[in-house]
Amino acid sequence: MIQHFTSIDGTKIAYRDEGAGAPVLCLSGLTRNGSDFDYSAPHLGDVRLIRMDYRGRGASDWADPASYTIMTEAQDALALLDHLGVGRAAILGTSRGGMIAMFLGLTAKARLSGACLVDIGPDLSREGLTVIKGYIGKNPVAKSMRDVALARARMLNGFANVPEARWLEEAQKHFVDTGDGLRINYDPDLARIFDENADAPAAPPDIWPWFDALGGLPLALIRGANSDLLSRETAAEMQRRRPDMVFGEVPDRGHVPFLDEPEAVAVLRNWVESL
Repeated sequence: MIQHFTSIDGTKIAYRDEGAGAPVLCLSGLTRNGSDFDYSAPHLGDVRLIRMDYRGRGASDWADPASYTIMTEAQDALALLDHLGVGRAAILGTSRGGMIAMFLGLTAKARLSGACLVDIGPDLSREGLTVIKGYIGKNPVAKSMRDVALARARMLNGFANVPEARWLEEAQKHFVDTGDGLRINYDPDLARIFDENADAPAAPPDIWPWFDALGGLPLALIRGANSDLLSRETAAEMQRRRPDMVFGEVPDRGHVPFLDEPEAVAVLRNWVESL
């Protein structure tokens, strides 16, 4: 069931809080929402699964586009934990969510019990950022869910052997049928994050200190083998700095894996057991 709480600036933030056990806060990709974790939820075992829709995405209120930053979204995440009375939580962060996890490691490490980063690291590939910049904030040309599902199958780089039913499920999660075409289910003004820094939205030039700040916490990394955002070189450097990090690469997946693939599930289970 979707619930809401009110952030410090009055924005209503949507979340789901399900299960019991170690708290795991799920943070999705830049334009996405908590439904991203529907695929992984059955594989996480006995955890308290908390899923937040960022401001401007999913069932949360749209807000001042100037607040669509990693720093503000991290504050919202901590406010949600406070609202729920959760002192410490592990973060399962996909793409943007992984950036927020690293930022919280730097600024609020005492609130974290671990982090699993999904297809994200301290260096972002220019190729992948260009792809995101090309579609963010734009409604699809396709007029039906099936058409947009087929379009996504063609557009998304690095994906193979994905059933058509999965692409249709993805379309239904991330687009709204208005009766007169489809629209994105997030604030189109989210595209403004590229205005000031066309290469790396809302991120400083060097965020390796963010990653290093996760030292001492149970850490995992899942990479799509064909990712255009997280390079093999960056993943290798992350492993060098954290040789204890649980790592898995998912074949036939680009940015980002669905997280129900066997390779992803193995990492998630190993990570959850370490919390």
